[in-house]
Amino acid sequence: MTIQRSSLALKHIALLEGLSQSRFDRLAQRCQWQSVAAGAPLLLRSEEKSDVYFLVSGQLRVTTYSANGRQITFRDLNEGDHLGEIAAIDGRPRSADVLTLKPSVVASLDRLAFLELLREEPMVAERVMQSLASLVRQLSERVIDLSTMGVQNRVHAELLRLAHEVGVSENRARLDPAPTHAELASRVSTNREQVTRELNALSRAGVLAKDGKALVVLDVRRLAAMLAEVRGFP
Repeated sequence: MTIQRSSLALKHIALLEGLSQSRFDRLAQRCQWQSVAAGAPLLLRSEEKSDVYFLVSGQLRVTTYSANGRQITFRDLNEGDHLGEIAAIDGRPRSADVLTLKPSVVASLDRLAFLELLREEPMVAERVMQSLASLVRQLSERVIDLSTMGVQNRVHAELLRLAHEVGVSENRARLDPAPTHAELASRVSTNREQVTRELNALSRAGVLAKDGKALVVLDVRRLAAMLAEVRGFP
């Protein structure tokens, strides 16, 4: 489903913040706009596409599947985020699948227009470099965690990451709605049953509690200390 082009909508994309109105107008006309239903694939791994996508509204998940069919989740994207710059930069196929978690509106910019934007807007180019550097750090930490830590500590690490993502207040964090056990399993490369055991153990220890549809981290500092003891650094 196509939708009306909107330069105003693009102003909510963090990567594009601060551009001139004329630039926004040109980008809005150059982009392809679409509305995608929840639970639908937006991009497929190895697909020969090199557009950059701006998430105007909704939520996306960057994921892939192992040879045995196990889902591996990399990250979730929210309104104002962008994706696809790696394929746009190197011209190679997509490296992951992207699915919609909610009904989403996206604007896609073709590779040539994106590269032109980087050349003409150094501020945007710098943000892309910062974004890619942050992604490399995140993935490096994840590889280390998956290679050196057991399931228990990988679950701790993911809960701590989610807690900081939603915001910590008075040593607590509220994950609302709570991630499903299957979602957590896909993030830490394990199965749902093992996640359930670890969450139950944390609940018995007073670190976690259910509150309706939410999961509350009752003691973020304690969770961080448990993880630091294994990692050997805070």
